[in-house]
Amino acid sequence: MTAFAVVGAGWRAEMFWRIAAGLEGVRCAGAVVRSPRELGVPTFASLAECVAATRPDFVVTAVPWPVTPGVIVEAVERGLPVLAETPPAPDAAGLRELWAAVGDSGLVQVAEQYLLMPSHAARAAAVRAGLIGTPTQVQVSSTHQYHAVSLIRGLLGAGRGPVTVRASRSTAPLVDPLTRDGWTDDPDPRPATTTIATLDFGDGRSGLYDFTDNQWHNQLRFRRLLVRGSHGELRDDEVIRLSEPRTLVRSPLVRRQTGYDLDLDGFDTDTITLGGEVLYRNPYPGRRWSDEEIAIATLLDATAAWVRGAAPAPYPLADGAQDHLVALAVEEAADTDRTVTTATEMWA
Repeated sequence: MTAFAVVGAGWRAEMFWRIAAGLEGVRCAGAVVRSPRELGVPTFASLAECVAATRPDFVVTAVPWPVTPGVIVEAVERGLPVLAETPPAPDAAGLRELWAAVGDSGLVQVAEQYLLMPSHAARAAAVRAGLIGTPTQVQVSSTHQYHAVSLIRGLLGAGRGPVTVRASRSTAPLVDPLTRDGWTDDPDPRPATTTIATLDFGDGRSGLYDFTDNQWHNQLRFRRLLVRGSHGELRDDEVIRLSEPRTLVRSPLVRRQTGYDLDLDGFDTDTITLGGEVLYRNPYPGRRWSDEEIAIATLLDATAAWVRGAAPAPYPLADGAQDHLVALAVEEAADTDRTVTTATEMWA
């Protein structure tokens, strides 16, 4: 059994210890909180107290952006591996300072879970299998900043080199029926800002970033993902490709979801297939978890395996730092209406 301590007590921290309770080889030993309170796990006033009492195998940080670097450094100084919530530092200077402090330790992973969500994992498997040839462009309109950059870089297979960014913003009225807190019951449109950016990774690889305020929750905006390749294209849950000379094939990605109609197995994700091939199989059948919960569980298991030396690093600090650096460049380009090119950083 691999144990972790979580620093933080907000909704994201709660997801880590709640999901860990449903895993077989990972458990949450306790949480570090600023003020005493009753939680679902033992609580401690400091990381030092928590480490002394529980001796965790790694630490999960789920604290505000400005606090995260200090917690990471403290854990690494104690020789503890870290899974740090996104982003690992709030700005470019903070990323560089953090890398200078702990980059060479090899102890820091970033809790970037989007590529582990079932639908994205299936799409990534299709791309890796070469179904559309060499991926050349990824367009994402669903999530923001480092999450979107992670999807773009991951599906392209882009590294950590310079990226040239051009961006603009526009504001238009939009009804916002849902937020994280639930239904708003507000039928009136409010100003909503959309940021659109192009990302040039070089070598013919590019990305399109398109995000509207609250697009995570606002169901009046479709989530869209497009991967263009040398031999075809993946659009959301459909692939078009050249299977042989003079033969174009369109194939759907099909999710098998149990619990519908007369299926009495309970509501759960089973598989995502393309034709006769299984692209994704839910590793947690019977838990009835959402895609987000499945992704976090997968990340926790992967981190535990890495800590035990049984698996590669799930998402190294270098990748998390690069994702946020490019995301900051998107914001800067949109703010200034100028082209921004990121530098080759220490973590490259």
